[in-house]
Amino acid sequence: MPEQDDRVASLFLVPLMQGLVGLVLFIALLNRQRDLAVLAFLVLGVFAGARAWSRLGLSSVHCDAAVDKAKVFPGEGLVLDVRAENAKFLPVWLQMVVPVEGALKSSTEQTTLTAACALLWHQGVSFRWELTALKRGVHRVGPPRMRVGDLLGFYPKERQEEETLSVVVYPKLVPIRPLSLPKREFFGMPGARSPVQDPVYLLGARDYQHNRPARYIHWKASARHNRLQEKVFEPSVQEKVLFLVDAHGFDGESGRESFERLLEATASLAVRMDRQGFALGLATNGLLTGRGSGVVPVARGPRQLPAVLEMLARLKPIASGEMTLVLNRGVNLPWGLTCVHFAREKGDQTRVLETFFRRRHIPAVFFVSQTDRGEAGENHSGSGTVYALDDLRVDGGKRS
Repeated sequence: MPEQDDRVASLFLVPLMQGLVGLVLFIALLNRQRDLAVLAFLVLGVFAGARAWSRLGLSSVHCDAAVDKAKVFPGEGLVLDVRAENAKFLPVWLQMVVPVEGALKSSTEQTTLTAACALLWHQGVSFRWELTALKRGVHRVGPPRMRVGDLLGFYPKERQEEETLSVVVYPKLVPIRPLSLPKREFFGMPGARSPVQDPVYLLGARDYQHNRPARYIHWKASARHNRLQEKVFEPSVQEKVLFLVDAHGFDGESGRESFERLLEATASLAVRMDRQGFALGLATNGLLTGRGSGVVPVARGPRQLPAVLEMLARLKPIASGEMTLVLNRGVNLPWGLTCVHFAREKGDQTRVLETFFRRRHIPAVFFVSQTDRGEAGENHSGSGTVYALDDLRVDGGKRS
C-alpha cells in the first residue's frame, strides 16, 4: 500500500541515511578527507532542503471533491472527481487518499482510493474514480486526505479536508402487481360550470368578470385581445395517497432483510403512482439518517417523488414511537386521501390505525411482511384490507 511505503521511507530509511551520512562526515573530517566531507555536506543539505520544502508544500494546495450524481438507485454508477491545485511556484509531490464506504464499490474493489503525482507550479490535476452503488442508504465519500511533500518524497506532510460528500441510494425498484385505489373527483363539474375553480388545470380564457379575484386574470390573453381576460379551469380528477411506513419490529438480520423488501415495494409503488398522476406523501415513525422530519406532506409536483424516495433511503429500521403519534402531530390529511400502510406484521397497532382511519372516513390498505395466508385480503370492520407484502411483489419478495 502507498501508506506503508511512505511510513517506511519517512520513519526508517531517511533517519538511517542521515545517520550514515553524518558518520561519513565525521570520519572525513577526522581524516581530513576534503572531497568526502564536501559530498557529505551536500547530501545533508539535500535532506535539510527537502525538509524545508515539505514544510512549505501544504500551503496554497487546494482540493475539491464532487460526484456527478448524488442520488442514485442500487446498481447505478457514479463518478467521483477530486481536483487538486498547486497555487504557488514551488512544485510538490502529491498523494490523494479518499476513503469510501463499503456500500459504494470502486472498479478496483478498494475501500480507500489512492493516486499520486507530481504538481508543478500553478498546476492542477484531476483524479477520477468510477463507483457503483450496492445498497440503499446514505453513504459517505471522503473526506479526502492529501499527502504533500518534496519531489523525493522524504518528508510528506498530511492534511485532511473537512468536506464530506454524501451519496443517497434509493431503494431498489422491483416489479409489483397493480393496486386499485378508489378515485374521487375534487369538484365534480367541468370547466366554468364548477362552483369551485381548480387553479392547477387551465382550460382556456374568457372575458374577465369584475367579481372574480385578480389572480385569475390571464395577462397574455388580455394583451392579445386588448381587454381583460380571465382563466377558465377544468376540474381535476386526482388521487391522493399517503404512504405510512411503520419501523417497529425489524430487529436482527432477518428483520433488516424484511425491512429492505418492504421499502423496495413502497418505493416501487410510489414510482408507479407518481407516473399515474397521483399526489403522494409519506409519513414514518422510523429514525432517519441525517436531519429532517419523518413526514413528506401530500402534494403533486416534480420534486415530490424524489423527496419520498430520499426519505425511504434515509430510513432506519428503528422506531421512535407509534404511528398514531406521528399522524396526530400535524400530518395533513386532506379530503379524498387514501392511506397505504406498510408494517412488519398485523397487530394491535394495525387495529388502532384502522380505528383512526375509520373515524375520519379515510380508506386504507395495509401491507405486512409477515401474515397468515388466511388473513391475506381480509377486510376488518370496513376500514381497510390487510395484504401480504409478497402478494404485491411479483417476485414474491425474493431478493436477488
